[in-house]
Amino acid sequence: MKSYSESRPGEHGEDAELERLRAEVRHLQARLRAHPLISEAQGMLRERYALPDAESAFALLQRASQQYNVKLRSLAGALMTAPRPDTRAALWFPRRIRQGEPPLTFDRAGRCGGGNRGAVLGTVLSHTLSVLDAGMGNVQIADRVQGGLRMEKHTGLAAEFVDFFEHVGEGGTSCALAARNLAQVTVQDVETDPVFTEDARQVILRAGSRACHSVPLATESGRCVGMVSAHLDRPLGALTAAQTKALDVIGGEAGEWLAWYDRTVVLDALEHLHALGRSHTGRRARRA
Repeated sequence: MKSYSESRPGEHGEDAELERLRAEVRHLQARLRAHPLISEAQGMLRERYALPDAESAFALLQRASQQYNVKLRSLAGALMTAPRPDTRAALWFPRRIRQGEPPLTFDRAGRCGGGNRGAVLGTVLSHTLSVLDAGMGNVQIADRVQGGLRMEKHTGLAAEFVDFFEHVGEGGTSCALAARNLAQVTVQDVETDPVFTEDARQVILRAGSRACHSVPLATESGRCVGMVSAHLDRPLGALTAAQTKALDVIGGEAGEWLAWYDRTVVLDALEHLHALGRSHTGRRARRA
């Protein structure tokens, strides 16, 4: 292996610049993937509130997104799938019953709260990795528009892995199987387990993962709202009863929290978007 002293002058700076460019490309690719959904949401807002142009519709989406710290893509997806409001009514969801934020007992440090989905997903991932003594993993959210699972958080995984598994359908992966069966899935050896398509297997192996474990984030009613998966650089044996129980707690509590977030924070953002639309009917709006 080449030591630091053997590196060419400026080599580490070049590596950092290359990684920066790769990150920028990934960011642009993510924006392009989200563009059709956001464009469709803009068209819906223009029609609904007689907005003069797409820029005004985007401005309203942006304001509601920032006001409630809901990702623009998530807000657009919620807009596309929610029942149409009565544009003459002040409230979109007049009979909505609000409930308190559910507790996360595994968050002993108290890092989560206040409806911060990013913090909750980060805590879910870190606790899952801790239970399994793993260094790589990701959290996915159920995609309400396309179906399947969409990656939201990850750590320790190569860019190729993140790009390949940005959206996962209903088959060919352990996380898809766990979502379908609403049960934890252990892959003791990625190289031989038949759950993966061959393309998926090779991407996982190139990322340095030799075993993985997927935990559905599900509600008590049996709805999968997300998934957390850990990847290990070594084969994985059977989990202990304590590990399985700890992961069940994470999956159940996180599932209930995400369901609460969708019917509370996301609907608050939609309600705000409706108010903005009504106040800008027929008028231009500017970005915040």
